[in-house]
Amino acid sequence: MGSIDSVSLTILFGAVLVLAGIMSSLIALRFGAPLLLVFLAVGLLAGESGIGGVKFDDVQTAYTVGCMALGLILFDGGLRTKLATVRSVLAPAGLLATVGVLITAALTAPMALWMLGTTWTESLLVGAVMASTDAAAVFFLLHARGLRLRPRVSATLEVESGINDPFAIFLTIVLVEILLSGHKPWNEIASLLIEKSVLGALIGWLGGLAMVTVLNRLVLPQGMHAPFVAAGALVTFGLDEVLHGSGFLAVYIAGIIVGNRETRAHNTIVTFMDAATWLAQIAMFVLLGLLAWPERLPQRLLPALMVALMLMLVARPAAVMLCLAPFRFSMREKLFISWVGLRGAVSVFLAAVPMLVGLPGAHFYFDVAFVVVVLSLAIQGWTIADAARFLRIGMPRTDVDAHRTELDLPGTLKQELVGYPVVADSPYLRRNIKPSWAKLTLVVRDDRVHTPEEAAPVREGDHVYFLAPPDRVQALDRFFAERPPQAAADANLVEDFFVPSEITLGALAEIYGLEIPPEDAQTPLADYFALYFIKHAPRPNDVIPLGPVKLVAHTVTNDRVVTVGLQLAEPERQPRSLLEKVFVRGRRTARRLWAWLRRRAR
Repeated sequence: MGSIDSVSLTILFGAVLVLAGIMSSLIALRFGAPLLLVFLAVGLLAGESGIGGVKFDDVQTAYTVGCMALGLILFDGGLRTKLATVRSVLAPAGLLATVGVLITAALTAPMALWMLGTTWTESLLVGAVMASTDAAAVFFLLHARGLRLRPRVSATLEVESGINDPFAIFLTIVLVEILLSGHKPWNEIASLLIEKSVLGALIGWLGGLAMVTVLNRLVLPQGMHAPFVAAGALVTFGLDEVLHGSGFLAVYIAGIIVGNRETRAHNTIVTFMDAATWLAQIAMFVLLGLLAWPERLPQRLLPALMVALMLMLVARPAAVMLCLAPFRFSMREKLFISWVGLRGAVSVFLAAVPMLVGLPGAHFYFDVAFVVVVLSLAIQGWTIADAARFLRIGMPRTDVDAHRTELDLPGTLKQELVGYPVVADSPYLRRNIKPSWAKLTLVVRDDRVHTPEEAAPVREGDHVYFLAPPDRVQALDRFFAERPPQAAADANLVEDFFVPSEITLGALAEIYGLEIPPEDAQTPLADYFALYFIKHAPRPNDVIPLGPVKLVAHTVTNDRVVTVGLQLAEPERQPRSLLEKVFVRGRRTARRLWAWLRRRAR
């Protein structure tokens, strides 16, 4: 019975730790604290030197949980990454994830050599353990502070975080093998890197295709699609590692394949993976906190502090400046990407590798990495939102509060049924506008189902259901939000969005928070195009910049715009000289004056 009680107590204690991590996240959200730091603190408090008094030194279990957690986190990152995003920033992100990791490790090594008294190989191992960034923590912090990044900066960090982990892991394992065996030829290292990269990409691609095929061809029981995908991601990781490839690269590529193909239950899968990655991060960091030994940390504090400062102020900025020099990033964008180099999950995870293989003095790497990660999360994590505002990289974000119901339709992958309650102050009820790709199919009123014709006009309290493409349903939320957000246009919501030309500028501005002159509020989009283009009638693909978005003439009939598309506009280059500023201001004033004169003449 003692064994049964021991198992029960272990389950109880593990569940309590997870609950503590979840509840502590509420406090972290309130004060803007980095969540990973909170989870580490929970593990430390529960450990042998904390109030919990739990002795935990099972490195094998911590490594296994870390592998599974990182696999799910990277798969979820790939699942949310669009191929267009990867293509647009693959070159800069790829350089940061490979050459940038090498530069960061190389520049961190001298400080480790000086402060820690290690050999050059051991110092390079310290640098390699610290070289990987944790962009997942960055995006969470920015979201918690109500910010979102410029699309190019966000895409670069997103792709870098997905592909720099495999390279940092490879570099760490190679250096550990050198310390164990004493030598490893460079040609063997290069061939091993190529082998792992090729196998990782191939297995990831095949694994992603296999998951898409099963999701679309086989009829899985309701609710089993998301668990199947999570298990498939871990199978892809394990298979690739058994074949001596890069399992972390494989799961990231598999996530990209699944996320960019039409599949059943797509939104359910995304929601489930979001929850799974939360639990994975909590479990991994609580275990790593338990594995740490606080009594050893004070003696590593000063050397680790110097290594952290070298990493944050010299190594990472130098790597970013050199890798992004060939690309057209502004200095403010480079500075922000430099500051965003938070150390987190992978750094602490990699620090456990020397202990796992029995490297002499292996606890030294773990202790240093633990202190550096805590310092990075405390210093950079708490200031990242302020840095985004100071460098004007972050833009205000207003979350949309709409109660959406989603239903998959058997027999089709291109449409799903999306339902919303109609509230009094929703833009849909006030303006009666909707995207052209969303089709109203039924209305539920007073517990009875009506066709759109029978229910017309829609009233407050109705529940409306639309047929819409799964990848665009989020754009509908703004039309049924209780309080329409007044914020900058979001690239994920306005791209490929079409509205009839009879819609007024005022209605468009109300939904997307656009700033327009008051005298243009009642101007229909068709008339706005006719007034804007003076020398010729509007033509398809004609563009009018309107703050953070572009109005695109999508369909034109008899020289009149019929449908208008919205796309995210590239930020206009700011004039530098006084003459340029005067010219730009004069051109804008002339256009507004001409439009006003034409309206008066009609």
